[in-house]
Amino acid sequence: RRHFKGKQHFRMVVGSRSKLRPASRPKIVKKKSNKFVRFEADMWKRMNPAWRKPHGMDGRFRRHFKGTPKHVKIGYGSNKKTRFLMPDGFVKFVVNNIAELELLLMHNKKYACEIAHNVSARKRKAIVERAEQLSIKVTNADARLRSEEAE
Repeated sequence: RRHFKGKQHFRMVVGSRSKLRPASRPKIVKKKSNKFVRFEADMWKRMNPAWRKPHGMDGRFRRHFKGTPKHVKIGYGSNKKTRFLMPDGFVKFVVNNIAELELLLMHNKKYACEIAHNVSARKRKAIVERAEQLSIKVTNADARLRSEEAE
């Protein structure tokens, strides 16, 4: 089954603040919109809803009885070309300093940088300025800068 029938489809970007666009923007197809939750995790608060494979000897869920939720299977996997794409068409790349930002110099049409959570406001400002010079998109450019400007 071919999704694109020989052509690349592009979606219009509406209301985007950044002028930077990815080189290509294939349509992202999700085979399943909701998450796989652990069986009967909704019954107890102490039970983590993260997926766990059922191992019970007589469990109806393990035996795929009618009326039980779907199991995790390889067929639900995403398309390789769109696997880690963000909705804007870029792939996220976490940056801790300006030296790591320089790696994206030749790849600014595929990757967008995200500044790591533990970077200070002063270094953040320098990273954002350098990214602007290199025309690299920063996903969290205004984080921690808002409180600085307010003072």
